[in-house]
Amino acid sequence: MSVTSADTRTRRAAVLGRPIAHSLSPVIHNAGFAAAGLTGWSYVAIECGVAGLAGLLDGLDATWAGLSLTMPLKEEALRLSATATRVAQATGAANTLVRRGHGTWHADNTDVAGMVRVLRDAGLGTSPSVTVLGGGGTCRAALGAASQLGATEVTVVTRRPSVREELEPAADALGIKLLGASWDEAASLFAADAVISTVPKGAADHLAAEVTWRPGTVLFDAIYDPWPTPLAAAATAAGVPVVSGLDLLLGQALSQFEQFTGVTPAPEAAMRAALFEAASRR
Repeated sequence: MSVTSADTRTRRAAVLGRPIAHSLSPVIHNAGFAAAGLTGWSYVAIECGVAGLAGLLDGLDATWAGLSLTMPLKEEALRLSATATRVAQATGAANTLVRRGHGTWHADNTDVAGMVRVLRDAGLGTSPSVTVLGGGGTCRAALGAASQLGATEVTVVTRRPSVREELEPAADALGIKLLGASWDEAASLFAADAVISTVPKGAADHLAAEVTWRPGTVLFDAIYDPWPTPLAAAATAAGVPVVSGLDLLLGQALSQFEQFTGVTPAPEAAMRAALFEAASRR
């Protein structure tokens, strides 16, 4: 639906996680509410660990429309949901809970939709070859995105083979063949159509001086602070399109906003401007 006049109903949403004070999600969503005329809506950050999530959900009244989940809550949120999208089930993680009838929660993983969106916007085509650095939660979203983009296999670069083994159930559920590679091979695997770095800040910095960039590759680097990373700077200097974690933060929030509010499309321009302005002040 679209909003043509101010919606003054009291409705609430929040981002949950630990730690959470740094989150920019309230900036994005509150800007969206204002732009859409949802004057009765508000979005806050709530500190919550895994042990406290079930109790917190039980205590929320009918004014709560939805929740965003960040670390370390994504697996627990999926477990506590009454229903879930196929992609949330396949990736084993939910970053979104939407309030349904009778006080139940529906889970989704909009990190996947957000990643698909930003990679396509950067020029990535269908059925791409994909290399992912790291094997954590963002890697699971990358597998989901690769599947939706038409990839049939993904090369995952990790320090420990056991990490790749833990990803096999998600890959199988998504119909993706998982190819493993060791960390010392990483620099030789940047010829893929999409290279997705999900490792912590500093972990991939040394690759900036080792990689030979191929025209047509798109780099997604999940970090956004500090920015640019040495890897992102090297890609930009080589003329390679680069997507940041800030782009993904916006992309996944757009889908959340639409599910929480029913307003489609989300007011992307206002949400983007608020996010990037807030990030520039940090």
